[in-house]
Parts: sequence; C-alpha cells; structure tokens
Amino acid sequence: MKLSRHPGSPPSPADEIDVVATRPGDRRLSLLFTVRGDIGRIRIPTAATPDRKDGLWRHSCFEAFIREPQRKDYLELNLSPSGDWAAYRFDDYRTGMAPLAIPAPTIQCQAIEKELGMAADIDLASVAEPGVCEIWQLGLSAVIEADDGSLSHWALVHSRGAADFHHPDCFVLELPPASEP
Repeated sequence: MKLSRHPGSPPSPADEIDVVATRPGDRRLSLLFTVRGDIGRIRIPTAATPDRKDGLWRHSCFEAFIREPQRKDYLELNLSPSGDWAAYRFDDYRTGMAPLAIPAPTIQCQAIEKELGMAADIDLASVAEPGVCEIWQLGLSAVIEADDGSLSHWALVHSRGAADFHHPDCFVLELPPASEP
C-alpha cells in the first residue's frame, strides 16, 4: 500500500513510501516500510541501543495506529529507524493517553542508494486477548525529516485539515489475523 504526503507538508526528499502490514500470529503485527527518493537528504536517526522514547514523531519515524471495529479506544506505535520505539493506549480520540506495556519491538533498518527500508515485528499479546479481536483496523503513517529540518507527513489516508494521524478517518486498513495452518 502506498502512503501519500499530506497536502500541507513541505516538499520532501521522499518520493514515495510503501508499507506492507501482516499479522503473522493472532496477536503480532509485522510492518515493512520502504521509502524511495533522495535518501541522503533524509535525516535518519542514528542506530543505537534500542530504547523506549517519547517524541519520536519529531524526527523521521514510522507509526501504526490500531483499533478494533466499533471501538473508540486505540493503540499508537512509534518506530524509529534507530531502533527506538514507543507505545501508547488512548481511551478515545487523543484522550486518555497512557504508556502501553509491551515487549520491545524488533526493528531493522537499512538504507541502500535511493531506498530506505524499515521492518518491525511487534508482540501485542500483553494487550490483546486471544479470540477477542478478529479484525484490526489500522492507520499507517510516517514522518520524514529532511536535511533542512522540515517534516513531511505521510499516511494511507489523511483527514481534512492539518495532518492528524489519530483521526478516526485514518483507520482504513482492515487486517484479519493470520490463517491457521
């Protein structure tokens, strides 16, 4: 699936962003983001010892928002190319934010010529009960920081107005659990 740049975002060194989302298990999420463009002009956070950190969206990062159909509460995952990550639960649209206790995601990132790839595997077993959720609705997005410090906002779908990845209109991808073997 392709992400589109928000019309209010400045020009970006990223020409296009693709994402593949799968559920390799009932309570796991795997994401593969591929950014194509002038990768040398994208500020890519330096790889370090991965840690949980707030504010990752202030720099290049990839995000997933997850909810069950007909529910107002949702999860937010922030995944940095550096391996840093953050996870939150919201009770409703931008309200009731609380840190989400999950194991550290596995994040791998590689930049080659005109392509940046970031793969992440997230274990959500601690927050999703078996058999409760057949379908997840996802909003997938990215923030790309250019070498001049400007930020462009990318998503599967944008709501009206300013870029707002939390908006209910952005949860457009329906993802069922993996099929049983």
